[in-house]
Amino acid sequence: MLDLGALNVFLAVAEHGSFSEAGRRLQLTQPAISQTIQNLERSLGVELFVRHGKSVRLTEAGQMLRPMASELLDAARRVMETMASLHGEVIGELNIGCSTASRKYLLPGMIARFRQQYPQVRINVLVTSRESVIKRLLAGEIPVGVSSKVLEHYDLEYQDFYLDDVILIAPAGHPWARYRQIYPDDLLDEPLILREEAAGSREVLIDGLRRFDISPDMLKVAMVLGNAEAIEMAVEEGIGVAFISRLAAARGLELGRIVEVAVKGMELKRNLYILRNRRIPLTRAQSEFWNHVSASSQIVTV
Repeated sequence: MLDLGALNVFLAVAEHGSFSEAGRRLQLTQPAISQTIQNLERSLGVELFVRHGKSVRLTEAGQMLRPMASELLDAARRVMETMASLHGEVIGELNIGCSTASRKYLLPGMIARFRQQYPQVRINVLVTSRESVIKRLLAGEIPVGVSSKVLEHYDLEYQDFYLDDVILIAPAGHPWARYRQIYPDDLLDEPLILREEAAGSREVLIDGLRRFDISPDMLKVAMVLGNAEAIEMAVEEGIGVAFISRLAAARGLELGRIVEVAVKGMELKRNLYILRNRRIPLTRAQSEFWNHVSASSQIVTV
């Protein structure tokens, strides 16, 4: 008989590529993790990992086991949660894959309100790229994700989550701070700080600039940074101006360290969506969260 606890340890090691990191996540010692994997390998009669110093990678057998183990654990959770639901309880665990922005600015409040109603549901937020969110949803590794991009795929179901503004910010002492409005062509003469190419806010910006016949190679890019907070701080330091999510700019705007500057004729907005794999049944807890988001969606019609 397969040990579900051992399968959970196996999946943690497979995800993190390390016995020690899996131990930290599961609050187990590294020897306990190692012993559990050895027992599982002995029980199955195969090696699941190839060891490389402190890191490990899946063998062919491990790669085959991973999706089946995930499916088996999901089924076991659904059994427990379904039995609990017969008594009117909503319990269980929910993993949500999302980007940095939605994790920091949107999900905490949404999760807090949900847990006020369902305090026995444990929610884990997994921060990753948009591409990874989609990949893990399609693989059945997570039940719910948040993304700023819609990928046309039969297995994916989307619903609106939030409509965010992408705004231009400048240092409080910048000449633009006096007038608070510029023309698109003015952007060509000012050092600009950009997000990395895969970021949703950068895609929205580039699309907006193209409407004014401004291509990326025409910009004076001073720096490229990987998160909105670093960009906001760089703007505070006077390195350049930048377009970032209004959510990410809120702190600096409130403190008066940066100012919002309108670009005449340009209004940049970015939709955020919650999505799921329609082929994988949701547990009661996951279904309630999906419905909770639908009922409290912050989408704005424009």
